[in-house]
Amino acid sequence: MKMAKQKRLKEKDAYALVLALAAALILALIGAGLLHICYGVRVRAARIKRETISMLAAEAGYEKAIFWMSQQSDVLSGLADPTSGAFGTIAFENSHCYYEISLHDFIGARPIFRVISTGYSGSASRVVDVYVVQEITGWDMGMCRIPSGTSSTEPVYFANGEVIDIKVHINNLHDSPDNRDIYITGSPQFLREVEMGESRYRGTSDKYGGVMGLFDGGISFDQPDVKITDEDTVKSKIGRFRGFTASTFNFSDDTGKSPIGMADISNPVYFDANAVQLEFFVDSEGGKVRITNNCTVRGYPNGIRDYRIIPGSDPLRFYKYNTYAYHYKPDNEFSVTYSIDDETDEIYVTQKFHSATGIIESEPGGQIFVEGNVVLGSAEFDPMVVKGKLTIVATGNIWIADSIIVDGVPNNGPYVPDKNNPNVLGLIAQGVVKVVDPGLANYNSPELSVSDANNPAIAHSYVPVCNGSSQTVRYLHDPMVVIAAVTVGGGGWGAENVGSRKEYSGNQDDLILIGSICEVVRGVVGIVGTDGYIKKYTIDERLLEGVLPGNIWFGGKYIPAPAGWHDYRPDN
Repeated sequence: MKMAKQKRLKEKDAYALVLALAAALILALIGAGLLHICYGVRVRAARIKRETISMLAAEAGYEKAIFWMSQQSDVLSGLADPTSGAFGTIAFENSHCYYEISLHDFIGARPIFRVISTGYSGSASRVVDVYVVQEITGWDMGMCRIPSGTSSTEPVYFANGEVIDIKVHINNLHDSPDNRDIYITGSPQFLREVEMGESRYRGTSDKYGGVMGLFDGGISFDQPDVKITDEDTVKSKIGRFRGFTASTFNFSDDTGKSPIGMADISNPVYFDANAVQLEFFVDSEGGKVRITNNCTVRGYPNGIRDYRIIPGSDPLRFYKYNTYAYHYKPDNEFSVTYSIDDETDEIYVTQKFHSATGIIESEPGGQIFVEGNVVLGSAEFDPMVVKGKLTIVATGNIWIADSIIVDGVPNNGPYVPDKNNPNVLGLIAQGVVKVVDPGLANYNSPELSVSDANNPAIAHSYVPVCNGSSQTVRYLHDPMVVIAAVTVGGGGWGAENVGSRKEYSGNQDDLILIGSICEVVRGVVGIVGTDGYIKKYTIDERLLEGVLPGNIWFGGKYIPAPAGWHDYRPDN
């Protein structure tokens, strides 16, 4: 019996040992599994961390590329220079990236750039691949101020009751003390986004706290400056435009045969300036432009607020320029008419650029380049009508002496082109773009006597423009309508001789601009309740899509194109 008992005890011990070994095995397996899981989690966490770091590095490369683009006077020209910085590497403590910018294609006349940035961290890598376009605003200002002297400016206020239905951008003024760079009185309403180059805060003080409710479309701060204030940028883009313009419409060599010559700007006197006159019309054959070369503009020096930037100076040095009084042409100069509404017309050209994939071309657009000034006006056509896609660039001033509309039936309100209307006009000047005061030709001043223009001794003939065709009765339309994208490199858009202007109606007329504005400083349009025009501006939505030919925008901000952002692992 004793032996049976011992046997049972041994059997129990054996079972216990088996159970203990089984438990140990199970625990070991569980432990190994947990260790494997922990190891896998750590490996996965490390991989995710490396991928996150590589993604951040790739995004940093993208941001560096966008910053480089924002600093260029002309990205299209910059990409052609291998030393310009259109590609590069950024090294970080635990990662690095390589980025590269290239011209990808055109949508119409709007260039599409491609930024590819690859970030690396250990064995992980991520790619940011983005198609980028230059932002097109609606009303860009170097400053929301008008010149009031040779080196002084004064603010222009958005006033009570005004409704601004156009996207606005205002550069950073860098004033001291740091006040708001947009000037507001009363309660104007901004229906679209407003971009400011400056910050919202002055230290801890909120400069915009009391007016934020006026910005229905929102307001963005610390935005890149528009390059219209950079004279080198303006020259660069105008020079590129000139190089792509067809020789027939490139008035660079034979313009400027003024019989009297330009006056020294340091000693303003009555003067003559070379100019080309353009008249737009539509006949049974289509859209046309009539060009009269070698004209001479008789200038008038006493405009109260007619300033422009001194060339070669900074954007805060001004002189009073001589406003348009009238013009005349040599008797042996004949006007020539050209078609402008068919892409097969000689006036249409494409701008061509080298890229990694070969030559990339913009869609055809009409281009006219003038080394000198341009007069847009006609006594025959009422108003002038543009049919075609056309950009006009002048190294001097562009004087508007007639209403200018585009062909086609508007359906978005009076004069506003339909979104599918293909007809568009761009006006770009290194000087100013201004609506003239035709009443100047009526002044009883011997220097401005229109009889000078008919003097046989100088063999020149007076050229009437505006709604009145005689030398003594000259006036503009009421309303005065301009449908165009206006870019002013030497000052501001506006009207001449405000303060002494001779409106036909005797009261303030309406100035209707449908398009866009890009200007270094604000220009004077009218004095409320006194003189000049009442402004009525509407954005031409088509311009925001880059329909205007010429690739000559000055925005400093580059943004992803719609559906243009892609990020991925290189092996995907």
